[in-house]
Amino acid sequence: MSELRILAPVPGVVHAIGQVPDPVFAEQIVGPGIAILPDHVARLDVVAPCDGVIGALHPHAFALEVDAERSVLVHLGIDTVSLAGLGFELLVQRGETVTAGQRLLTFSPVDVAASGMSTICPVVALQADPAAIRLDAAAGDRVSAGDPLLTWS
Repeated sequence: MSELRILAPVPGVVHAIGQVPDPVFAEQIVGPGIAILPDHVARLDVVAPCDGVIGALHPHAFALEVDAERSVLVHLGIDTVSLAGLGFELLVQRGETVTAGQRLLTFSPVDVAASGMSTICPVVALQADPAAIRLDAAAGDRVSAGDPLLTWS
């Protein structure tokens, strides 16, 4: 299996996955990863963190199927499913093939925060062996969308 570079889907400040205020992510139950606290703006483009096919797709989260064994999950905010899409706009459809850096949706960190929810965005290598994940950005680093975030060997 070749190395997979996973890019930042949003601009912001990197946080350790253990800092995410949700045990499913913080305890890496769905897989290892990292999180980004996105810029506090009214509208933010969310880009594909790697090449893949859109698997699961919701206004607040999506999974990219990279190959038979690897999928990457991006979750925009915590408990944002309760917003029922408010503040989010999908630009792609399930089953669509996308390339790294392609705009997939927009969301409003300002609206999510105004709803009292965390805007932090976990980026997870679904069901990966933690030993196969290398962090390319450290907690506290500022990243732009498209900057290297993780490498999955």
